[in-house]
Amino acid sequence: MILVTGANGNLGSATLAALRARGATATGGSRTPGEGTRRLDFDDPASLDLTGVTTLVLVSAGYAEDDRVIARHAAVLDAAARDGVGHVVYTSLTTAGDHLAFAAAHRATERLLRTGPLPWTILRNGLYAELFGALLTWTGDGLESPFGDGALAAVARADLADAAAAVAADPAPHRGRTLDLVGPPVTADRVAERLGVPHRTIGLDEYRRRLDRTPGLLPFQPPMMASIATGIRHGFLADTTPDLTDLLGRPARDPLAVAATAAAATRPTAPAA
Repeated sequence: MILVTGANGNLGSATLAALRARGATATGGSRTPGEGTRRLDFDDPASLDLTGVTTLVLVSAGYAEDDRVIARHAAVLDAAARDGVGHVVYTSLTTAGDHLAFAAAHRATERLLRTGPLPWTILRNGLYAELFGALLTWTGDGLESPFGDGALAAVARADLADAAAAVAADPAPHRGRTLDLVGPPVTADRVAERLGVPHRTIGLDEYRRRLDRTPGLLPFQPPMMASIATGIRHGFLADTTPDLTDLLGRPARDPLAVAATAAAATRPTAPAA
């Protein structure tokens, strides 16, 4: 049986759906399980029962400070080794993201896998095209962002889910492989052009001030988002590889179209006359 962690999240649920579409015997784990999933809380070791799991798709348990993320991943990997899991597929961060504020937890988890007893495959996922579109801000007449003319090798989340499902369904050929799953580069200007509006660049200092004033952000999130902004703006996240299309056996979904759809979804509606 294949088990996908984070099954209530966007990537986990899409991966589970892709596996089931392939006819694989798969279930999901979540701290708040629903129908067809089991309770799996990374912060509760007693819930980490992986008996009967042949392949574990470990979707990164981010959204916390690095020490907590790494501790969560270490607990799951310890449980996997104890319970005889045959292979771990880990959704990591693209190689080009080494300098990003949240890279350390991913690389530390990769080290745990490489030095541990379990067979593994590391999927170094590019940043979502959906995220890129959602980070563009609407103004009165168009879009603005801190990205300048920098490009992002963005990936549709559905492609990353399909890639994880392809590996999990037949992990043996991918044992010990680290795959860099990135898509064609997109820019904020091209997204704005697709939507028929102008794009204006703001400075990174202004972006940081806006993040600091944004209600609801957790302490680790402003530096994370600021690092994404400077990485894109200065061309550190634009490199591409063929790993994604080779794994999928087809072209990647158009990240420009996906990003434009995500940006359009946040466009304010005009008040009724």
